[in-house]
Amino acid sequence: MRSSAIGLITGLISGLALAFGDFGEFLIVLVFGALGLFIGKILDGEIDINRYVSGGERRDTR
Repeated sequence: MRSSAIGLITGLISGLALAFGDFGEFLIVLVFGALGLFIGKILDGEIDINRYVSGGERRDTR
């Protein structure tokens, strides 16, 4: 599933949370939706986190 479709689903779920809940529940759904979108972009290969996870290049400290 493409990231744009994930974003659309996230927006729809956020709208439902706001319509049937209060603002605090909306913010919780929004945060988890953004986290899911971020993970989806990583899995699609649109975001590369290897340099952050591996610590980047090592420097020679001579």
